[in-house]
Amino acid sequence: MAITLKDAAQIEKMRIAGRLAGEVLDYITPFVLPGVTTEALDQLCHDYMVNEQGCIPAPLNYAPDGHRPYPKSICTSVNQVICHGVPNDKPLKKGDIVNLDITVIKDGFHGDTSRMFMIGEVTPQARRLVELTHRALWIGIEQVKPGGHLGDIGAAIQKFTESSGYSVVHEFCGHGIGLKFHEEPQVLHYGRAGTGVELVPGMIFTIEPMINAGKRHLKHLSDGWTVVTKDRSLSAQWEHMILVTETGHEVLTVSAGMPMPA
Repeated sequence: MAITLKDAAQIEKMRIAGRLAGEVLDYITPFVLPGVTTEALDQLCHDYMVNEQGCIPAPLNYAPDGHRPYPKSICTSVNQVICHGVPNDKPLKKGDIVNLDITVIKDGFHGDTSRMFMIGEVTPQARRLVELTHRALWIGIEQVKPGGHLGDIGAAIQKFTESSGYSVVHEFCGHGIGLKFHEEPQVLHYGRAGTGVELVPGMIFTIEPMINAGKRHLKHLSDGWTVVTKDRSLSAQWEHMILVTETGHEVLTVSAGMPMPA
């Protein structure tokens, strides 16, 4: 499948969708507290997207390639859950870490971003994983410029992560995005610099490294969606949606409350 380059009008629509996705995370932040259920967070996000933003929650009933339809409007991945955690009625507790993954559809275009939250006081090890994963995301973003290659992104993330004693999940990656939730290209978070597709202006894709405190290996749970670390170690993920510009890159999922790298 070919990579779809976006024109100026499409890029503007992607900016809007990206900002709206970020604003869902800003909106939900005060509610992410001990005792709240991920199901309640899902309902709050759903209502905000639909009623306040006039958006469609992209994950709801999403069913790629033989998957059963995803039953909720956001993904909530707690502690050892790597990705695609399904919101449920279990309350969050002090010491948990959780990723909230938001994808909205506005005027046909997708905006996709995710953010980590630390519930109350977390262990120094959990905090370091969350902060290091955030830094890994931005190290990947810094590689994006015309004439570079997709492999530059993965190589930089992998080098930083593994040199810090953590592991990068290989089975899930970033992706092109636009009128479709998942487009070409695939954006690996590991690899060799100078390899892969050359970056050209008009490309839009996500960078979303999943970093494990233990080994990189994973397993799928029986719900058909939830993916966890095989060794039950903690996992963290951050995600932004990036445009390749004429001079470098633009982060499309910016919002007022967006955490910046230290």
